[in-house]
Amino acid sequence: MDFDLSDEQRLLKDSVERLLADRYDFESRNGWLGGEPGWSRDMWARYAELGLLALPFASEYGGIDGGAVETMIVMEAFGRALVLEPYFPTVVLAGGLLRHAGSKDQKADLIPQIAEGGLLLAFAQAESQSRYDLFDVATTARKDGDGWIVDGHKTVVLHGDSADRLIVSARTGGGRRDRDGIGLFLVDAGAEGVSRRGYATQDGHRAADILFENVRVGPEAVVGNPEDGLPVIERAVDEAIAALCAEAVGNLAVIHEETVEYLKVRKQFGVPIGSFQALQHAAVDMYVDLEQARSMAMFATMMAGDPDAAARRQAVAAAKVQIGRSAKSVGQSGIQLHGGVGMTMEFKVGHYFKRATMIDATFGNVDHHLDVVAGGDSLVAA
Repeated sequence: MDFDLSDEQRLLKDSVERLLADRYDFESRNGWLGGEPGWSRDMWARYAELGLLALPFASEYGGIDGGAVETMIVMEAFGRALVLEPYFPTVVLAGGLLRHAGSKDQKADLIPQIAEGGLLLAFAQAESQSRYDLFDVATTARKDGDGWIVDGHKTVVLHGDSADRLIVSARTGGGRRDRDGIGLFLVDAGAEGVSRRGYATQDGHRAADILFENVRVGPEAVVGNPEDGLPVIERAVDEAIAALCAEAVGNLAVIHEETVEYLKVRKQFGVPIGSFQALQHAAVDMYVDLEQARSMAMFATMMAGDPDAAARRQAVAAAKVQIGRSAKSVGQSGIQLHGGVGMTMEFKVGHYFKRATMIDATFGNVDHHLDVVAGGDSLVAA
């Protein structure tokens, strides 16, 4: 199997890394983190100029026809820079739902706006009782004439506080944990009956709890089949997990690099601590865990587009298990080898470990995905 990047992919990689190296220094990031909206709109505009916001969409709708490998390249670079902007929720996650289930009119309307940087999307999926079960949906959508009325409460909607439009999963029939009877609906974030409470997550990103009270949407708001939206959700989430795995690889690579550099410059007993064999062994173990994560992230990327839902889910789950394990081992070792300063705000390693920990918890932690790999998770269709 050929793992080499094409000329176009190498150019994309170089362009993204150069942009972030020039403009995404740690001090600037901390400044954006403490302001409104918690990320840089100037950088968002630059992503649009570079074509990153159009990357995974079809060219007939103003996209660039990029695939999973291109998304992996961008997400790994974003992981290295600890990017705050809502690329993942808008382009990868909600964008994936739009690509797979949106009507021609919806794509023609929304994708050009996303590509130009003028539209932010968020996927309102998780609920207080659902944990990692995508099919556990209590929010309802009931028919009202030719439209629908949406009622319910969504939690931890990634960048939901700054989104212009929300793609909401809602139950149109069946019981709360049934796989059938789930639809997707486009809701204007400023619509009557929508209320949002935004907050910062542990890694500095943004999320929101969103309440829907008798929110009326028209027939044009339905994304895909309103009775059978779960397969689309599972497919988009599998692709999103593959992207998160790539981000984690970039993140863990920086933790390793920063730790090795610290071992070279920090002195104890008159010599660099990197001269101590036990610490050298620890750094090597970090590298091995990093490379295992990299291999599995590439595997997830290759399998993300597999039409066999069960095989795709198994592959992505296996990658997420390794990513979670590597995040824990590499992150903890990085903190320990830095000593007490590793947990201070001034050192990068603690910030990167926070993000790696949040990636592990997003769409299922190690234990959850081990169950999937073992065949015990009901997310895999029978």
